[in-house]
Amino acid sequence: MTAELQRRAAAALPLTHVAYHVLLALATADRHGYAIIKHVSACTGGRVTLEAGTLYAAIKRMKEEGWIGDAPPRPGVDARRRVYAIADLGREVLRAECRRLEAMVALAHDAKVLPDARPSDTWPAKI
Repeated sequence: MTAELQRRAAAALPLTHVAYHVLLALATADRHGYAIIKHVSACTGGRVTLEAGTLYAAIKRMKEEGWIGDAPPRPGVDARRRVYAIADLGREVLRAECRRLEAMVALAHDAKVLPDARPSDTWPAKI
C-alpha cells in the first residue's frame, strides 16, 4: 500500500452509507447489482435497503473514482449481468472508513454513551 493510495483514500472520507455498504459487499466477493442489494439487506437484517437507481448511481461514481471495476466474466453467471469487483483503492477507502468509524465508536464508549456490548450483540437495532 502506497502513501498515495492512503492519501487518496483519506480524501474520500466520510463515505455515504450507500458507498460503505457497496464496498463492504464487494470486499468479500465479486457481485452483480441485484446480489449487492440482497447481500446488504441480509447483512443488515433488512435495516438497509438499497434501491436500484441509488445503487447504480453509486456504482457509476465509484467506477469513475477507481474504487470498483468490472469483474472478469465467470462461468455460470448470466452474461447480461455486469459483475463488479473492489479495486485496491476501494479496499483502502473502505479500510480508512472502518478505522474512522471505529474511532468514533471508541469515543462513544469513552463517553459512556454506549454499553460495553459488541455491536453484533445489539445489531440490527431499529432506530
